[in-house]
Amino acid sequence: MVSPALPADPSPDARAQKKTSGKLAWLVPAVVTGGLFPAAVLLLRAVRKDLGSNPIAEALNQLGLLALVLLVLSLAATPLKILTGWNWPIRIRKSLGLLGFFYATAHLLVYAVIDQALALRAIAEDVAKRPFIMVGFLGFVLLVPLALTSTSAALKRLGFARWKRLHRLAYVIAILGVVHFFMRVKKDATEPMIYAGILGALFVVRIVSFLRERGTKRGQGAAAQ
Repeated sequence: MVSPALPADPSPDARAQKKTSGKLAWLVPAVVTGGLFPAAVLLLRAVRKDLGSNPIAEALNQLGLLALVLLVLSLAATPLKILTGWNWPIRIRKSLGLLGFFYATAHLLVYAVIDQALALRAIAEDVAKRPFIMVGFLGFVLLVPLALTSTSAALKRLGFARWKRLHRLAYVIAILGVVHFFMRVKKDATEPMIYAGILGALFVVRIVSFLRERGTKRGQGAAAQ
């Protein structure tokens, strides 16, 4: 989900970032600015008391949806590169993933601090009554190590292979996010169905690409023999 630029890493993602580093230097700042804009709008609406009759629920819904959208967009970077050959999606993947983490954190804080006033007993009772909160919390817990290892230093410390395996959790997190959404809306599941469909399509692209690469390697191995 998050892929820091590495000066000496041989992976295709790192090479793609090098190719786009000069001519698209504006891309990451633009994505970060655009990604933070909804937070500024939401904060302004809160200050102006323009969040409707249930401002906490409105803030939770908006922050949770933004987190899911950004995480799915970060997962779309590699499939988009596979389908189009474009390198720029890889360059913004890390920013999208960290923005998703930012909104997921804000979503959790609004619930725990503002809605529940950090009353741990009340939170535990709420989780027991509403399992969708547990699903969302599990997704957040899994997201934390991805955010903490999004730096070049962390990648070098872990090694590329271990880092890549860890960051495959991004798909698990996205699935949990969609399930959390499904359980939250209860009746009209149209919107979470859309995200489930998008996520499924991303899975298909990655699986097909993996199978093709494995077939190519087997073919090369057979030819070498």
